[in-house]
Amino acid sequence: MRIIRGILKSRRFSIPKNFPSRPTTDFAKEGLFNILENTFSLQDLDILDLCAGTGNITYEFASREAGNILAVDTNYNCCKFIQKMVSENNLQKTVSVLKSDIRDFVRKTERKFDLIFLDPPYESTFYEEVINTIYERSLLNEDGLLVVEHSKRKDLSQMPHFEKVKDYGGVSFSFFSEI
Repeated sequence: MRIIRGILKSRRFSIPKNFPSRPTTDFAKEGLFNILENTFSLQDLDILDLCAGTGNITYEFASREAGNILAVDTNYNCCKFIQKMVSENNLQKTVSVLKSDIRDFVRKTERKFDLIFLDPPYESTFYEEVINTIYERSLLNEDGLLVVEHSKRKDLSQMPHFEKVKDYGGVSFSFFSEI
């Protein structure tokens, strides 16, 4: 896993063996961030990375000095790994890590975000539940964006607020507006 751009550019990270999460591929991540950077400024955002896993997306936002990032994952080892990487790369001022079931988190949080990135395990059955809860609870700020990573086999185009989907190999990103 490597950081594509920003203050941590070209830095590579090794994931421990038998890690319970898979990182977004560099090819897909590069495509995603090209879209994001051409959509709006990534400066001074409140960002939520749900199912943060390896922290790959969190580090990319932090490297680009995008704002405040909250990485949430249900797995203790994922949270421990992200916290270690945050500490080793001096990102404590911008990145927070929280161990929580993401469904509970979106049901209970009072925070709002400019950008929410959701990347559950591809076989998860709760995509729609989490997306609906984000909108029912108005967790996006005005002009906010929800990006959902999923396999190409998953179709989220019938969900409310859906805007578009972009495919990168076997990885797809569905984009949802705040309106």
